Amino acid sequence: MNCIIVDDEYPAREELKYFIKEFSKIDIVEEFDDSVEALQYIESNKPNIIFLDISMPKLDGMALGKILNNFEKKIIIVFITAYKEYAVNAFEIEAFDYILKPYSEERIVRTLKRLERQEKSIDKCMSNKITLKQDNKLKVINIYDICYCEAHERETIIYIAKEKFVEHSSISEFYKKLPRKSFFKCHRSYIVNIEKITEIAPWFNNTYMLKLKAMETDIPVSRNNINKFKHLMGI
Repeated sequence: MNCIIVDDEYPAREELKYFIKEFSKIDIVEEFDDSVEALQYIESNKPNIIFLDISMPKLDGMALGKILNNFEKKIIIVFITAYKEYAVNAFEIEAFDYILKPYSEERIVRTLKRLERQEKSIDKCMSNKITLKQDNKLKVINIYDICYCEAHERETIIYIAKEKFVEHSSISEFYKKLPRKSFFKCHRSYIVNIEKITEIAPWFNNTYMLKLKAMETDIPVSRNNINKFKHLMGI
């Protein structure tokens, strides 16, 4: 797993580099004080993680984050900023974390460890298998058997035919474990396996409701995701 650092303050970059090298196995492949240059690098090199400041010249970090969120290959975004008022915007674009400066060693190390656990989860999914909890048991299933996922408070419910599983993580976190060629986050509360879609029904405000194979629940496509969905399905 590798990363880039984008921050126009040299001391901030040096501090972060120290923590990454000291407390993780994440490789730092490049650093930038210019977000436009960072974007050009990302388009050609596709790093796994970006540690991103918000207050940047030319292109601010939030604008860059929104651009990256539209990439087919998702980049894990960790905002590190002095501005707490952008936290809601950050999680709307599915940022992995939002760290306020000045941060403590404990805070940054916690995030680094979470990133490394994320990498292990992704590696497990590469074999098309995923381990899910059901009651007091762990079951290994084929990831492509998942029909859809639904957000429920701070948990994610995963539906597979007549079974369901509960993951103690947000739906955005769980989405990062799924292959994007088959799964689409069609709504802030739903992820759908596009291979399971049997019918696309028009709904109000020019949106859709989706019917899935072997599922009774109809899945909504939100207005924010309708254009991506149309492109994905060739509509």
